[in-house]
Amino acid sequence: MEELKIYFPDIDKGKLSQFSALKELYEKWNSQINVISRKDMDSFYIHHVLHSLSIAKYISFTSGTKVLDVGTGGGFPGIPLAILFPDTQFHLVDSIGKKIKVVNEVKNVLELTNVKAEQKRAEELNGKYDFIISRAVTRLNRFLPWVENKIEKKSKNQIINGLLMLKGGDLKEELEEVNKKYYSFNLSDNFKEDFFETKRLVYIPMS
Repeated sequence: MEELKIYFPDIDKGKLSQFSALKELYEKWNSQINVISRKDMDSFYIHHVLHSLSIAKYISFTSGTKVLDVGTGGGFPGIPLAILFPDTQFHLVDSIGKKIKVVNEVKNVLELTNVKAEQKRAEELNGKYDFIISRAVTRLNRFLPWVENKIEKKSKNQIINGLLMLKGGDLKEELEEVNKKYYSFNLSDNFKEDFFETKRLVYIPMS
C-alpha cells in the first residue's frame, strides 16, 4: 500500500480505502479459487495493483470512456483501474467462470458500479469500446484478430482509441509480427522496483 501512495499521491481517502481492502479480499478468495499465484500474494500491491495502475501513468481516462479488459483473470488490470477511474466503464471478461465469480465478489464488496464482469471470450462480444486492455494474455498477432473490430472510431481521450497491453520480456520478435503502428513504454521509467525492469506497456492506436 505504501508504494501506491508514493506513485499516486493524489488518490483520495475513499479510493485508498478500497485499495486497502483489496489484499484481504483476494487472500480470502485465493484460498478457495486460485486466481493469483500463492507466492505472489506477498507482493500483491506491486505485482498486481501497481502493475495494473501503470496504465494510468500514460493515460487518464475521461468520464464516459468504455474499456474492455480481455482475459482479466482475477480482475487485473481492470479492478484497480476501475477504482482509480470511477467515471470510466469497465467490462471485464474471461473464459474461466470461477475467476469471473471472484471478480464479481470483489466488485460487489467494493461497490464498483462501473464494473461489469462476464464469463465470455472476446470474440463473442458485440459492443464497441474506446480502449481494450489486457495483461499478457497471448501474442499480439493472435490477440488482434479477436478485438480489432471492437474499437470505437471516435476518440474522446488525449490519445487515439486502441489497445493498451501490459507485457514482459523481450518483445522485439512479437512486435515485428504486428503489421500496425505501435508505441512501447518501459514501466521502469515510472517505477523503481525490480519487478518493473522487464515490464512494458504496448499501445496500438486503432481508431
